[in-house]
Formats: sequence, structure tokens, C-alpha cells
Amino acid sequence: MSADDARRIARESLKEMTPEEDAALTAAAEADPDNPPADELFRRARGGRPRAENPKQQVTLRLDPDVVERLKADGPGWQTRANAALRKAVGLK
Repeated sequence: MSADDARRIARESLKEMTPEEDAALTAAAEADPDNPPADELFRRARGGRPRAENPKQQVTLRLDPDVVERLKADGPGWQTRANAALRKAVGLK
């Protein structure tokens, strides 16, 4: 099925939808935790991230390759773990 066919079918389905069906679908979509509001999707598409109370500062830091390899060895979240290690090393938290 082509994209044009899919759009045509979707438009036809919308014409046949009752206001009650539309309200039920809208309520289900709004209640779905895996379905963020459209403004959230657009913000993410522009590369935005949720605003943190204490946002991080982006820096450039040169590290030895073996240090980076060790940090990445535990998988995703390595930057957060590196931040935690640095906080500990400088006496924070």
C-alpha cells in the first residue's frame, strides 16, 4: 500500500467516525503514557530535552582512551556514571 493510499483510507475513515468514537480515541490517546502530547513530540524533534532544575553544562574534556573505554564498558549511561565519579572525586555528594 502506498502512502497516498494510506492517507486516502485515513481521510475516509475520519469522515465516517462519529463524535463519540472521536472522543473515545482522543481520551485513549491522552491516557496512554507512551503517547506524549504533540507539543512534546515537536520539542523533541527540534532536539530539545526536558528542562532540568539544575541543567548540566556541556564541556569538552580530553581523557585517556583507556579511561573512556572503561567508562563505556558498562554500557549506556556512562556519562552519568562519569559525572557521579567526578562528583565523588571532588567531594560533592
